[in-house]
Amino acid sequence: MNNLKHTIITTMAAFALTFTASHTLAADKEALIALARSAAPSMVSADATIMYRGEVLAEGSNGWTCMPETLPDDGSPMCSDAVWMAMMQAMGNNADFTPERVGISYMLQGDAGVSNSDPMHPMGKDAPDFIKEGAHLMVILPKEMLKGITNDPHEGGPYVMWGDTPYAHIMIPIEDR
Repeated sequence: MNNLKHTIITTMAAFALTFTASHTLAADKEALIALARSAAPSMVSADATIMYRGEVLAEGSNGWTCMPETLPDDGSPMCSDAVWMAMMQAMGNNADFTPERVGISYMLQGDAGVSNSDPMHPMGKDAPDFIKEGAHLMVILPKEMLKGITNDPHEGGPYVMWGDTPYAHIMIPIEDR
């Protein structure tokens, strides 16, 4: 009888742990999706594909991709169009990138901060030109169109980030830091 009781208790405990783990994973997935969607207006994010560390969490239909983080564990959600995603892939591979048309990315929850001059800066948050933005848009376009736009984020208004790299783009703050 003790063996039967032990088997029943062990089986029930295993079931409870499995249910709890799968429920937690589902809740975590929904939380990741909600965080990713918060990066852009709902008219963009509602039908966007949601990606998390290379895995599709939700299929989209509008050509936008939203992610709950920009870098692992930074908590900085981003929604980007195909051009911006291609730039990010090139940057991740340390490859050249030349946009043939405008690319747009939303970060309405702000970012975790980076060097304004070098996305691969070895000092990270200790870089002398480290900048952390609140809500903003980013626009990438052919580099010749960046002429005349400041690269100083402290001047106020839009500025060029990573200007001397193939990943140069315009940062457009939409709220105070």
